[in-house]
Amino acid sequence: MTETTPLKERLRDDLTTAMKARDKVRAGTIRMVLTAISQAEVAGKQAVELSEPQVLEVVVREAKKRREAEEAYLAAGRSELAEKERAEAAVLSDYLPRQLSPDELQRLVAGAIEQTGAAELGLKGMGKVMGVLTPQTKGKADGAAVAAEVRRQLSG
Repeated sequence: MTETTPLKERLRDDLTTAMKARDKVRAGTIRMVLTAISQAEVAGKQAVELSEPQVLEVVVREAKKRREAEEAYLAAGRSELAEKERAEAAVLSDYLPRQLSPDELQRLVAGAIEQTGAAELGLKGMGKVMGVLTPQTKGKADGAAVAAEVRRQLSG
């Protein structure tokens, strides 16, 4: 598989490989993502084929669900269920773009603040900055982490 292989096709191929290898966690996780993609394709008034960015968006959304569920299970003291969610999130991370490092995120936020002139607006300029940053960080950084960094730099 190369990076140019469409994500949906990669998922289908990897599902076959995982099933042959009897990797239940990987097969189950990939099957769940493919189901979510299929549901997204038939969700509107008429069925559509999702574009590559839309497929990636579904994978990002599913990975976020896993992180949130893991946190909820840990807070409830259900470590065995949290571990399952963590394992599924690890499988999904193989299909996500490389995540931004904290330094890269800081530089992007600083650039966006400069670009929008939001520094003098303080926290009121957060919407402007997020509007510039969101397309740049989608799938590469958690939205809450981006917002926290913007808030930190604007209030600093």
